[in-house]
Amino acid sequence: MTGRLPDDVADVLAALLDAGDPAHAALLRQVPHLSVSARCGCGCGTAYFALDTDAAEPAPTGPGTVVAAGAALVTATGEYPGEVLVFARDGHLAWLEVCSWSDDTGVTLAAARDWLRPRP
Repeated sequence: MTGRLPDDVADVLAALLDAGDPAHAALLRQVPHLSVSARCGCGCGTAYFALDTDAAEPAPTGPGTVVAAGAALVTATGEYPGEVLVFARDGHLAWLEVCSWSDDTGVTLAAARDWLRPRP
């Protein structure tokens, strides 16, 4: 997607945002103007974005902060250890969050690449 984003972030954004959806397509057009400004300190890989909003038109996601996309994570054994969510604020990509649903499985953004549930 872009050389400025870490591979785990770029891969998960590409997997979650569907170019056939108008709001997702607009968010995908923001990616060349996106960089990671910070990561969660716990090691999960959650990424907070910096975006040149002058260069990137807002997506039709509505005002305020919304979950623009998300998916459950499924391990090879069929367990659901967590989910990943893409947040937009006022139509602009804001952060990518990885969430664990239990303490039994370490959930990271890098692991999410392998565990993303395929779209139907």
